[in-house]
Amino acid sequence: MKKWLYAGVLALLLTNCSQPARRNTVWAGRADTAAVALAENFWNTEKLYCNYDSAGDTTFHYWPQAHALDIFTDWYLRSGSERVKTLFDEWYKGVPAANDGGFWNQYYDDMEWNGIAALRVYKATGDTRFLEAAKQLWEFIQPAWNDRGEGGMTWKKGMEWSKNACSNGPAAILAARMYQELKHEEDLEWAKKIYAWEKSHLFDGGAIYDNLNGDTGRIARFCLTYNQGTFIGAGVELYKLTGDKTYIEDAVQAADYTLDSLTVEGNILQPEGARDGGIFKGIFVRYFTQLIREGDLPEATRDRYIAFLQHNAETLWTEGNTDGRFAPDWRKAPGTPSAMTPQLSGCMLLEAMALLEREGALKESR
Repeated sequence: MKKWLYAGVLALLLTNCSQPARRNTVWAGRADTAAVALAENFWNTEKLYCNYDSAGDTTFHYWPQAHALDIFTDWYLRSGSERVKTLFDEWYKGVPAANDGGFWNQYYDDMEWNGIAALRVYKATGDTRFLEAAKQLWEFIQPAWNDRGEGGMTWKKGMEWSKNACSNGPAAILAARMYQELKHEEDLEWAKKIYAWEKSHLFDGGAIYDNLNGDTGRIARFCLTYNQGTFIGAGVELYKLTGDKTYIEDAVQAADYTLDSLTVEGNILQPEGARDGGIFKGIFVRYFTQLIREGDLPEATRDRYIAFLQHNAETLWTEGNTDGRFAPDWRKAPGTPSAMTPQLSGCMLLEAMALLEREGALKESR
């Protein structure tokens, strides 16, 4: 590991956190600890992507790398650190190299996540390589739409009948953000069209069902936190672009369903495994936080949402934390080795808290 890099980053961030201008830095410090743990325990400094566990399992999984990049972007936006910024360049070299030399993938949702993350890096740094990557990915993704099941983005090339929430919510987010960046009207129309399909086919009173078989019409009526989160995120993006409060009303329904139905004892977001599911809660948190910050909510609703998020974060930090590493269940500390995907979710929760803290939205933390 490049201990000089990560130790230097941590020292710099802790120095920044001690500046008098920053009133409250409890969560910023905790987010620093988690981000450093991600870098020290999972970042492979030779292959330039995140290992699958903290014991050095180097198996490459494409879609989690997007969420690692998102966390590095959160970290950079908090710190402004040039040392953190070097991780973008490393990621840009390592991920395509491990992915057969480029960004194309047969899973459309995987490409959507990497497009979203690349666009965030571009907005944070101005590095046009990432804008070009996002544009290329968006071109790869658009053929996912077909008329089976009355439209919608398919999940995987060769399975054009499989219309999943995981391939429609992120696509709507990416399309909306591409419009915001490039002002191509067709991108806004894409975002509206994809969102409308998901709402009419998979949305039911706040629940986002997992998928529709476009040939049989069968709906898989189970819900996962990340599908709830991306529907919320798409609604927030479209509300910002159109001013139509229907999008926020939908998002509130989806958020309330998640808080009521996808939690476990103690009002904690449910564990969803240590493999792909390890990232699910973090994705919900990322877009739920955008609803809190940008959703034009009634004060009582916003306060309830913040209290829920803060309770989950306090539980993670006090019960589910070992030196900044995390497990799928936020009420339990991780073992050794720990998995990369739950680490990403824990980092996303702490970054959300640091952002709300910076904006003065939190009550005193323990």
